[in-house]
Amino acid sequence: MHSPTIKDVAKHAGVSLKTVSRVINHEAAVRPETREKVERAIEQLGYRPDPSARSLRSSSHAYAIGLVYDNPNAHYVIDMQNGVLSACRERGFGLQIYPCDSAAPSLAEELVSLVQRARLAGLILAPPMSEQSALLATLKASDVDFVRIIAAREDPKDGMPCVYVDDHDAAYAITEHLIQLGHTRIGFLWGEPHHRSSPERYQGYADALKDYGIPLNRKLILPGRYAFDDGFRGARKLLALKEPPTAIFGCNDEIAAGVLAAARSAGLDVPWDLSIAGFEDSPFSKQAWPALTTARQSTSEIGRHAALHLISGLQQDSDLPNEGFMPELVVRGSTAPPRQT
Repeated sequence: MHSPTIKDVAKHAGVSLKTVSRVINHEAAVRPETREKVERAIEQLGYRPDPSARSLRSSSHAYAIGLVYDNPNAHYVIDMQNGVLSACRERGFGLQIYPCDSAAPSLAEELVSLVQRARLAGLILAPPMSEQSALLATLKASDVDFVRIIAAREDPKDGMPCVYVDDHDAAYAITEHLIQLGHTRIGFLWGEPHHRSSPERYQGYADALKDYGIPLNRKLILPGRYAFDDGFRGARKLLALKEPPTAIFGCNDEIAAGVLAAARSAGLDVPWDLSIAGFEDSPFSKQAWPALTTARQSTSEIGRHAALHLISGLQQDSDLPNEGFMPELVVRGSTAPPRQT
């Protein structure tokens, strides 16, 4: 008969391995009733902690977290890192940055290995990893703590912690702004479809058109990536149409900056010949001329709150409410009423 393991204790008590470890290491952040349940399981099973393993766990005890991302937008990544890092410094935690390939088939196992090898307390998952159900299931089954950053109109309430961003309503507000200026032929350039933010922003655009009685014109909607080149190429295609759009909404500011370059190369006067809007309020939106109308998304604050959520959950051993953010419409010089012909 094999000696009982910490996994046996966790199963017998109906708690996580992490909770059993906390009880064994006499940590304060465990509810009294949970502690009693674990101690009873230890006694009933006759479990004896391995002193060397216990020493190893306590010496590496969860004072660093990981930020996992795969995003082509350097400004988004830098802002996210700065926000997460500010929370880590505030709470006395270290931070490990981990860029990865979100399409890698072995990503879930790779992240579990990362947590074990680097002795991380948990992970902050940026899109699109935060939206991959199979990956999340593997992390959860491996007892890896994580907080997701996702695009959603409301708290998904799916039992997994997150910070959610209402891209839909922000995209609706941008499209509504263009409609109220008098635009009815409004182009839309997608970002990566596997980032949930792209379909959320598209749906906000489509819903605004519908609510204002403007038919959805599929010729004005093009697939793409969150990249300047895709904005440039997409805009060139839209502007070559027999009836080109009078406004183009790029799924992020990099795309919108590409649209602006395409408009300039075609000799158009922005915003009078073509209005342009982006999303995220990155440096692209402020450095462009004219400056871009966009949705201000506080990426740094989103990252900071995700890190605080993760660290607070680790220290309190309790469920915390998920937090939501709503990007704010910022009107600048790149949008105006369409030129009257």
